[in-house]
Amino acid sequence: MNERCVELFTAHQRLLSMRKIIAIIVLSLLQNICVAQQIDLSAFNKQARQINKNGLLVLGSWSAANVIYGSIASSQTSGSTKYFHQMNALWNGITLGLSSAGYFLAKKETGLSFEETHKKQAGVEKLFLLNAGLDVAYITGGLYLKERSKNSIDKRDKLKGYGESVMLQGSALLLFDVIMYAINNNHGKKLYLGNKNVSINFTGNAVGLVVGMR
Repeated sequence: MNERCVELFTAHQRLLSMRKIIAIIVLSLLQNICVAQQIDLSAFNKQARQINKNGLLVLGSWSAANVIYGSIASSQTSGSTKYFHQMNALWNGITLGLSSAGYFLAKKETGLSFEETHKKQAGVEKLFLLNAGLDVAYITGGLYLKERSKNSIDKRDKLKGYGESVMLQGSALLLFDVIMYAINNNHGKKLYLGNKNVSINFTGNAVGLVVGMR
């Protein structure tokens, strides 16, 4: 009876040892896969920079088109339409200058750590959210000007034209900032999913895979 118990106990111990060995092998493979998927910070920052430069290029193109068309149309129209095109040209002249400066002065930063990259990425996303809030304020201001035109006699056309223009430009900027936030936020997820510390935790009774953020 005792010999039988010893045999069963020995077989049980061997089975546990085999399970641990198999678990270690499987978890080692998972660890290698996770490590292989860790993000290249240099490539991440390069792509993030290109995303925002492309966005500024789109914004600059929109602004340039408005400046050209608005300048021509304002000289060939009258009434509130004249002021509508006039404000489009003025508004986008400023936007074109800002977007051009942002595009050509964008710094190519290299060697950023994970913490520095995280801080920079979070700052960009917050900036687009802040701009989106300002865009809503622009739209509200344009609506206010348009409403004021209803009670004005000598400045009715100007207020109406300017108000409609500010509403249009505010809406365009809101669309731009929301899209840019979504693109940057989606890109930023790679930073959080790809940079993890992966290790195997082994105790006398258990084997586990530990995954933690850097």
